[in-house]
Amino acid sequence: MPDIFISYARSTASQAQRVAEALRGLGYSVWIDDDLPAHRSYSRVIEEQMTAAKAAVVIWSADAVQSEWVMSEANRAREDHKLVQVTTDTARLPMPFDTIQCADLAGWSGDLNDPGWRKVAASVGELAGAGRSPATAPAAAPRKRSICVLPFANMSDDPQQEYFSDGISEDIITDLSKVSALSVVARNTAFGFKGKSPNVRDVASQLGVSHVLEGSVRKAGNRVRITAQLIDGVVGDHIWAERYDRDLNDIFALQDEISQAIVTALKLKLLPQEKQAIAHRGTDSVEAYDLYLMARSYYLTGNSGDPRQEEAIERLTRRAVEIDPGYAQAWALMASGQYTLQSRFGRAGDGGQAALERALALDPDLAEARALKALKLSDAGRHSEAAAEITVALRLGPESYEVNWRAANISYRQGRLAEAIPYFEKASALIETDFNSPYMLVSCYTALGDAENTRRAATIALERAEKAVAQDRGNGYAMGAGVVALAALGEADRAKDWMRRALLIDPDNLLMRYNFACTLAAPLGDAEAALGMLGPVLERDTGRRVRGAATDPDFAGLRGDPRFQAMLAAAEARLAAARPADGAGPSEPA
Repeated sequence: MPDIFISYARSTASQAQRVAEALRGLGYSVWIDDDLPAHRSYSRVIEEQMTAAKAAVVIWSADAVQSEWVMSEANRAREDHKLVQVTTDTARLPMPFDTIQCADLAGWSGDLNDPGWRKVAASVGELAGAGRSPATAPAAAPRKRSICVLPFANMSDDPQQEYFSDGISEDIITDLSKVSALSVVARNTAFGFKGKSPNVRDVASQLGVSHVLEGSVRKAGNRVRITAQLIDGVVGDHIWAERYDRDLNDIFALQDEISQAIVTALKLKLLPQEKQAIAHRGTDSVEAYDLYLMARSYYLTGNSGDPRQEEAIERLTRRAVEIDPGYAQAWALMASGQYTLQSRFGRAGDGGQAALERALALDPDLAEARALKALKLSDAGRHSEAAAEITVALRLGPESYEVNWRAANISYRQGRLAEAIPYFEKASALIETDFNSPYMLVSCYTALGDAENTRRAATIALERAEKAVAQDRGNGYAMGAGVVALAALGEADRAKDWMRRALLIDPDNLLMRYNFACTLAAPLGDAEAALGMLGPVLERDTGRRVRGAATDPDFAGLRGDPRFQAMLAAAEARLAAARPADGAGPSEPA
């Protein structure tokens, strides 16, 4: 049984490994959750190890304070009087942990003379004793290799090909993450360096990784050139480098080669099941794969108030499944596009139901498809089934942006704002360009009276919205997010200026208008303007915003206003009259 139990959020895995190795070096036996046996219940093993440990080191971070697991483990350690707290960033500790001493290991590189580390070692020593001598201590587990895959640069003549280089980078991250002997920095952290030219040794030091992979992609016609180099993060030496000039049809084999070359260069053993998992890409068609990457790049722009985005997704994925009818990921993304087209824009069709069923028939373990199914169940009022389905989706794809986004929306729409927050926070962290999640966090934190986190989320939302608008001045949803953020930050005049410009550019964007009404009603407190902005939305909306307005926390101050009640009643009556005789109505959007 262990001397030390370590609790942490997945985004600080490399820091947790560094702490574990330092404690093992002091002669302690340490348990960390990468030691979980495959055949045991996760929660039961956690319970056993936490109970047996003499000290529990909790590594706090922005993600950790939002993690139910970390909070539960920290509370248990506190109750058992064996809590040792560490922080790796500037995140504010939750109550009551903010009243307990906490060692600062932000930027810690393993120096045993660091004051923060000496505090940790002293606290552990008081709780667990002095440790064993190297002669009597159990053999320490070999330290995991760790790597950051920097976004590959797009060297193609066409800047629009960036979706392809991003897709290659993401696939390599995904492939390497399947190697149990290797710790891989998450996509959102790695993509934070996109467009920059960072010093590799600085990246390694900042992230606490042993190696960094960087490279470039040039796609021209039916040819692709990929360069890649693996660099020792400590000394900066090249461990391995290669340039590949191949036919585009060889792209899957090429990705496998790169992953295998990295595993070999790091002298790691690739298990048979890991090799098989890496080789599984969902399709053997390069053309279908390219279309899917392009469709997903549209999805990630976040401009879901513009039907042209969903139309592009639907066209691209439809062509992908025509080429490869067995491509489950493409079917699931098509279902998402069709769902939004019907729900937000009243388009004919089944709202993506057939495409979703096809995706799940091809791959029942496709997390994104299970999450969309959960959302549709929730829309239909089948909340217990939706809860079971989203739990499965989160287990299958805990690092999936789509899964966390949908989990957050399910809770938000049911008024469970505190439950929605961790999923919105996770989604925001997973995609560095996502302005939707921090914008929704502004609404959640404002309703809960958390001014500090409201401001933090608004700052992130504004920064990302400004970048999105700079790339596409017609991105109405980004402009809506920016208005909400500016209002929350107290910049009312600037928020109203954005609002005026946005309405001139895209006056018929109902989602944008709805967001503006939320801002006018809540942070700006202008009921007259809010009702004027909301009126055209409720007169034309196909369902979601009518249902949303009835429970939206931003409209809490309007609910007693007879004008708001009359507008909402008229909209509900209009929708009821349009509903088929069987009572079925359109689904709400993704």
